[in-house]
Amino acid sequence: MTELLNRLLAERKEAHRRYNEALTLLDRAVQAAPDFPKAPPGYDETLLPKINDTWQITSGTAGDTKQLFDRQMAFNAAVVEHLNRNVNAHREAHVALERALPALRDGFDSLVRFESLLVQFLQTITPLSDTHYREISDALTQLRSVTDVAQKTAMLAKREVERRAMSPGAGSREPGAANADLQVAASDQQSFQYVGFEDRFRGSEEEIGARLKDYVPYFAGQSNVLDVGCGRGEFLSLLKASGISARGIDLNPEMIDVCRSRGLDAASGDARSYLQGLPDESLGGVIAVQVVEHLQPPYLTEMLGLAFDKIRPGGRIILETINPSCWVAFFESFIRDLTHVKPIHPETLQYLLQASGFSNVEIVYRAPIAQEGRLQKVSPRPEHYGTAPDGLTELVSSFNRNVDRLNDRMFSYQDFAAIATKP
Repeated sequence: MTELLNRLLAERKEAHRRYNEALTLLDRAVQAAPDFPKAPPGYDETLLPKINDTWQITSGTAGDTKQLFDRQMAFNAAVVEHLNRNVNAHREAHVALERALPALRDGFDSLVRFESLLVQFLQTITPLSDTHYREISDALTQLRSVTDVAQKTAMLAKREVERRAMSPGAGSREPGAANADLQVAASDQQSFQYVGFEDRFRGSEEEIGARLKDYVPYFAGQSNVLDVGCGRGEFLSLLKASGISARGIDLNPEMIDVCRSRGLDAASGDARSYLQGLPDESLGGVIAVQVVEHLQPPYLTEMLGLAFDKIRPGGRIILETINPSCWVAFFESFIRDLTHVKPIHPETLQYLLQASGFSNVEIVYRAPIAQEGRLQKVSPRPEHYGTAPDGLTELVSSFNRNVDRLNDRMFSYQDFAAIATKP
């Protein structure tokens, strides 16, 4: 719990750092308005009417040379004065443009940079919010888990008090009775802890029910099917819904309580002892899902022999377990559960069933790893890497063959089921 909280706090601290860094850069990118020049003076049009009136020098003065030159001089003077009046305006306009254009260019560059930093800043908000959400969500998950354990601890304590109160000679205990009580209490505590373990790591009841539905047709027309290691009763519920009578057994009394609370037939006990107490050929079939990896080899061999004796001819046995030839399944599923004893190779389980007398032993692989979770090949199409020499083409082909080999080992099927029939 402390490790989780420290991790969440570290994630939140890092998200805050990125957020503050982006906000600082954004704040520094805010620019003041540039110092634009004042508008140049307006265009002086005072002399334009005079210029327009005097440009026709010869109009009405054909016989008077002096008057002709006077009109020419007046026109020339007007033009010169008009040009002189506006030369400063032209000069100031040019100067204003020289100052304004760099300011505009810098302003647009700053605006583009500001917009880029604004986008980066906005992109930090979602991760920051996510850290808060994850912190709350994970904390609630942990709280629910702790609450669940606390509730089950209270139930365990209540049951233990009732058991002691109802036991004969409660007031005068034998010297070793206290130790026996402690051992029972410890066993009960481990039982409900494993229920919590399954709830967290095995999957929801809906997911497990959907996955086990494929096994129901194998027991069609049968009765009195035994579910070894029935757990929370997902497969018992499926058989009941299909009108197939069945009973479950499990070493974990907490699991049995869960099954019985749902109206399912379940009893506490181990497979070998339970099978030994049954008449021969009294079962329509046996199923054990994710069980055999919990058993020592001698126990498993004896259990399979007993199952063969107790199943009626034509009945089936189904054993599902983790596929150890898939490295992902082994390292992420098998070694996570402390109650696992030994992984079993598909060919080994097939042989054990055949050696016990079963026929038509079929290995069915299940729970394939999604394509996106597998190693990806290099595309052999030339357009992906240009015109390639033959050596590169062969290198790509060799690489892809190795990818296939690794996928077959590391990212294949996470589970398999051995399905056999009693002849």
